[in-house]
Parts: sequence; C-alpha cells; structure tokens
Amino acid sequence: MHKTYLIPLLIALLWNNSAAATKIADITRIDGQRTNTLTGLGLVFGLKGTGDGGEFQPAIAPLAQMLGHFNDSSTVQQLNKVGNVALVSLTATVSANGVRDGDKIDVYVSSIGKAQSLKGGRLFVTPMRGPDPNAKEVFALASGPLTIEDTSNPLVGKIPGGATMEQTLRTDLVNNGRFILIIEDPSASWATASTIAKVINDAEGDLGAQAVAVDPKNVVILLPAIEKDRPDSFIARIQALPLPDISMEARVTINEKTGSLIFTGDVDISPVVIIHKGLTITVAPQQPGRPPIPTPVTKEAIALDPQNMGGAKLQDLVNTLDQLKVPAEDRIEIVKQLHKTGKLHAKLVLE
Repeated sequence: MHKTYLIPLLIALLWNNSAAATKIADITRIDGQRTNTLTGLGLVFGLKGTGDGGEFQPAIAPLAQMLGHFNDSSTVQQLNKVGNVALVSLTATVSANGVRDGDKIDVYVSSIGKAQSLKGGRLFVTPMRGPDPNAKEVFALASGPLTIEDTSNPLVGKIPGGATMEQTLRTDLVNNGRFILIIEDPSASWATASTIAKVINDAEGDLGAQAVAVDPKNVVILLPAIEKDRPDSFIARIQALPLPDISMEARVTINEKTGSLIFTGDVDISPVVIIHKGLTITVAPQQPGRPPIPTPVTKEAIALDPQNMGGAKLQDLVNTLDQLKVPAEDRIEIVKQLHKTGKLHAKLVLE
C-alpha cells in the first residue's frame, strides 16, 4: 500500500563553544613537503615451484646475468628448469618529511611475470631509483622476506622496512626567503586563503612577515628578516595559529561503490517535486504549537517546500529518507537527480 508522510521542516542552529579551533597546520601543507616514490625491478627467490618458470625469459635473463657475476656458468646452463624465481616490480614511498642515509622504509612487491604466488619468497638485493627512468642514481637498496598481506592475492607482497636509504633526502621548504602554504582540496577556497593570510599578517606583520593569498589554494609568505637564517620557529608559529570559523563551500561527495553520501556547508534545495519508485514525502514548516502528524495523500511525489517558503536543506531530506529507511542507492540517485536539474545548490563530487 502506497503511503505518504508529512514531515515538519525544522531549522536548528548548533553551536559548540567547546570545540577546538582549527589550526593552519590542520588544513595546509608547505610547498615542497611531499612524498616521493622510489622504484625498482628485482627477483624474488625461494618460491616452491610457483615462480615464473624457466621459459619466461624476462625473469631468466636478469637471473643469468646475476649468476654470471659469480662465475657460475654451470648453473646458468640449467636455468630452463628454474621455477622458484619471479620477476617483480618494487615501489617504496619516501615520507613528506624527508629521510636520512640509513633510514629504512617499507617496500611493496608485485609480480609482473607468469608466477602463481610469491608466498615464501625473498627479494634479492635490488637498487631502487627515483621516478625518472633515465636517472641512474641509486637512492636505496631493497631486500628481505616477503609478507603476503592479502591471501586472496598472493602475487602482491610487502617487505616491512625492506629498503635501506643510501642517500639523505631533505625537504626544501624555504626558497628566496619565502615559502608557500598549500591548502588541502576539501578546504580550498578564496575565503579560506584570504582568512589564512589575514590571520598571519595580524599575528606576525609587526615583525615584517607578509602573507598574500594568490589563489584559492596557495598563500605565499615572506619571512621576516630576523627569521631568514633560522625559519623553523617562525614556521612552527604560523602552523599553530588558530583559524576562525570559515563558511564551508557547499559540497556533496558521493561514493556509489560504498554507498556513502557526505556533504559539507549549507546545502540548499529549491522547491521541487521528485518522483522516485512510488515514494512520497512532503516536507513543510511545522505549525507553532502543533505536533507533526503523518498524513496520507494520493499523488506519488516527494514535495519539498510545497508552500514556496524558499526551499529546503539537504539535511532535512536526508533525515527524512533516514526515517523511512530508504536504501543508500535510492538516496544517492535522488541527490544526483536534484543536482542534474539544478535544484541542489552545491558542488557535486562523484568518487
């Protein structure tokens, strides 16, 4: 039996004075403070017949070359019977804070040949280089026993701390007496950038610091003369500065694979009628002194703001769909259609 519900439109202001203030460091990073990827191509040994096999020349050729360094010509002649070796690709991520010579980082290993499993294997010592394929510089050496994290995919493994850095990689944050704050995408806007610049100028301007918002993501900061030789304390003070409440951009993020729907800011919906799988909901302002009463109607529609009071909020629609236990896929489809017709006033992001 088809039913319709009259849900009162309630507007509430939530104010939490105890909430901790957002700091500049919470929503920004410094230009140059980024991760880097090291790569390599190596051989995994010790497989119990699950390797690439002696007929897979891309694996056998580097194995023969390696054995040739040990003058083991007799073994080289028998490589067509090898089944315990696999050709693998290696990747390792260098922290955004940099690394020093001797530091150890995790290595991820993936089969790129005909192997059936890397379980029980051990990576032979392999040089790892930067992302530039033409560069010959070795940044780290990788080796060690593999751990299979996902048993359903034994062709991918990990070597915790498997790469030892051979060089020191520092992050270069300050250039010509200035550095750049990069605002993370979820918070990036002209309002955020200009607010950050104002907060910095108000706090450090007397010392000669100058912050300028150059676009919605970047704020350029000139160091005071007295801080140029040792900028560490100045940068630490800047990152610790609290930010006032900033009006968030109205944004709706949908992940259809997981069924999640996340929205930020004040997302408005214009007066609209949606028909979806026979579901009918009417959202209207609550009459003072009168409790909401579910009232059946006959037309099959969802009516938002039927009295043309100026629209509704996405939060009200979501609350209503939640009360009616509407499936996630139907909620997502309704929101997508609202955006498609121009009735949902927010940026829609599909992941």
